[in-house]
Amino acid sequence: MNDYDKNLGKNNANYVPLTPISFLERTKDIYPNYEAVFYKKRIYTWKQVYERCIKFASALEKHGIKLGDTVSIMAPNTPELFEAHYSVPMTGAVLNAINTRLDSKTITYILKHGGAKALIVDREFHKVVKKSLEELGKKILIIDINDEQANLTESEKIGEFEYERFLKEGDSNYAWKRPADEWQAISLSYTSGTTGNPKGVVYHHRGSYLMATGSVVAWNMPTHLSFLYTVPMFHCNGWCYPWTLAMLHAKVICLRNIYVKEIFNLIIQHKVTHFGGAPIVLNMLANAPKKNQQKLKHKVYVLTAGAPPPSIIFEKMENLGFEVMHVYGLTETYGHILQCSWNNEWNSLDRDQKSEIKARQGVRYPNTEEVDVMDPETMKPVPRDGKTMGEIMIRGNVVMKGYFKDKDATEKSMQGGWFHSGDLAVIHPDGYIKIKDRSKDIIISGGENISSIEIENTVARHPSVSLCAVVAKFDEKWGETPCAFIELVPEKKTTEEEIIKFCRATLAGFKIPKKVVFCDLPKTSTGKIQKFELRKKAEELS
Repeated sequence: MNDYDKNLGKNNANYVPLTPISFLERTKDIYPNYEAVFYKKRIYTWKQVYERCIKFASALEKHGIKLGDTVSIMAPNTPELFEAHYSVPMTGAVLNAINTRLDSKTITYILKHGGAKALIVDREFHKVVKKSLEELGKKILIIDINDEQANLTESEKIGEFEYERFLKEGDSNYAWKRPADEWQAISLSYTSGTTGNPKGVVYHHRGSYLMATGSVVAWNMPTHLSFLYTVPMFHCNGWCYPWTLAMLHAKVICLRNIYVKEIFNLIIQHKVTHFGGAPIVLNMLANAPKKNQQKLKHKVYVLTAGAPPPSIIFEKMENLGFEVMHVYGLTETYGHILQCSWNNEWNSLDRDQKSEIKARQGVRYPNTEEVDVMDPETMKPVPRDGKTMGEIMIRGNVVMKGYFKDKDATEKSMQGGWFHSGDLAVIHPDGYIKIKDRSKDIIISGGENISSIEIENTVARHPSVSLCAVVAKFDEKWGETPCAFIELVPEKKTTEEEIIKFCRATLAGFKIPKKVVFCDLPKTSTGKIQKFELRKKAEELS
């Protein structure tokens, strides 16, 4: 022990476990009357949000919810889901936000595997939830959300309580419980499983706090900004923005459904400055009919994450008045941990060069200790030549605690002291990372590795193409060849021959799709294209 460790230990005066719940308490004290949450005709101030969360937390505790319990919620982006990010962990319990597009079997698995003691559910999802509860085979506390905006196919209630009535059972002077240890779990999020059951990703208070603060620095977010919540809050806890936005005493505009016309209306009505969305959302805005678009009178900053968007999307969004920054992350890393941070020296580049750089995933966030592209066999970094592929690996305080009740999967994902993303990428001489593909999406044709993303970016530049996804199709001679599935821009047409000819102008012969299929692409609720479904279709074509 050196002198700096003698009589200088942690105590209650100099060490308090980090928790993002403290952001809400601070904002309530300093900006109590600032407008906080907007949803249709409902408006709450930050003081009201805090009071609602406190009372709901108190009511949960009165009904037996305690430290380490799981409280599930299935709801779209409404005030209730935003509040649950505070009220549930205020009791010491763990929030489990469930994907609203899941089937009853998967919901049952999540409720059972997560050990849910309570379920808060929007009435629009009663039909699928009722079936899940029957399969669950045990009684848990059910609280209904009665939103007049819900698309109700049936009117009966399934919960013992309705959200607003349940909230009134709580005490307004309830003292919320700080975590005794910042490693304490705050949320449980299930990944969208493509084979087998989904995995439960566990976040802790420390990581959630650091992700919330890191996002502010990375995106240069000002206080009291106006944020449109387009990212589903069940996805990585809405990229941890429910906590970020309280810290910034922002205006939070809730959006129940993704409708292009409504997004433009809300941007203008609330002078929205920031929002985030998967590339599919950007695609919807960029390719929407002119009658659904509106001219923006102020700049809107956008984060996009997910599959690398085609560079043409960046161009179209810029023309509409949006400034888009590409970020990268996973459910296992609390959301984004790489950003395509812009350098002013790139301003002199031509449009194509700028678009190519913007499509990179970029460099690490301020809250991310280490990210590198490594050879998964040798665990050594690949050359920074922009050509040699390796796997993106991460380590730091915003890597999950692990997979819930799955020791083997946790250890496998963190072999060698790094979290293995499964994403294949290159790293450029300037340190900027660019994804080439998911390891499972690489197409191996005649011994050559083909990036599906490279083909997708090429096809997406065709004026008739709205979305494109490329997967491997079995071929007797080559083993695999590229198969392109295309969703067209409304009212535009093209042919398989024209697409192949278009690709031939820029792609090597072995990279050109050998088959083109026009269809509506299957997507997850977060806008990701479900390539496993397309692989099934490609098999049927073989």
